[in-house]
Amino acid sequence: MVYAVVRAGGRQEKVEVGTIVTLDRIKADKDGNIELAAVLLVDGENITSDASSLSKVKVTAEVLEDLRGPKIVIQKFKNKTGYKKRQGHRQELTRVKVTGIK
Repeated sequence: MVYAVVRAGGRQEKVEVGTIVTLDRIKADKDGNIELAAVLLVDGENITSDASSLSKVKVTAEVLEDLRGPKIVIQKFKNKTGYKKRQGHRQELTRVKVTGIK
């Protein structure tokens, strides 16, 4: 069982080959592939967390689609002053499928 913990978009995700993950928007190369930085690699009994060893590890993924997350409504209100503010936000996301851990 081989899996890796990768850093993407300020968060860390545990991935295996074939895992589909939704990340913050990432630009892909012309073939639609991206490379993710590994933070930890588990290969059976071997656990690699050394930065110099992890620089050789390549986690590749293919971009399936670019999408937007659910709408989040931000409301601010101050009592007795008449202050109300309403704002919305939709995060830009990318859905990727991990194709290899080497």
